Amino acid sequence: MRRLLLVVLVVLVAVAGLAALVIALGSRENSQVTGAPSGPGELQPDRGAGHGAAAQVPAGELPSSGPHGADRVTRDRRRLTDDQILHALELGNVVLLYDAREPPRALVAVQEEGAGPFDAELAAAGQAIVLARRDGAGPATALAWRRVLRGDDPGDPRLREFAETWLGEGVRP
Repeated sequence: MRRLLLVVLVVLVAVAGLAALVIALGSRENSQVTGAPSGPGELQPDRGAGHGAAAQVPAGELPSSGPHGADRVTRDRRRLTDDQILHALELGNVVLLYDAREPPRALVAVQEEGAGPFDAELAAAGQAIVLARRDGAGPATALAWRRVLRGDDPGDPRLREFAETWLGEGVRP
């Protein structure tokens, strides 16, 4: 009986040792962790996501993260405040900026094919592609939380890829 108990104990210690080895080796990470997933667009600095104070976007930059008022987007195809844009991005929406009087057809197509026409309830759920007029945005600029992609043309296929990749991907804990 003692011999059987000793064999069982040796087997348990061996299994525990193997399990510890597997856990230790499995947790090794060779890649550099950046805290943000990779994908299309230029990664922007993390300026936080707090609510309360009005947005403070540095001069010459586009809103892509930072403290802001929790102002929801209820309509698109108009000028939006930095607070509205930041809150939309935080929720997971993608915002397509243009500086023309009306949104270019190619951007409307990205919106409609990616999420359908603008719907305030979808935007509140972080599942909308929002079109917004903004002076200086150029022909087409895409925004997501901590991401910016400037397109030379509203028909740039990178805009569609950007929207598909980042739609629903707002602030990550």
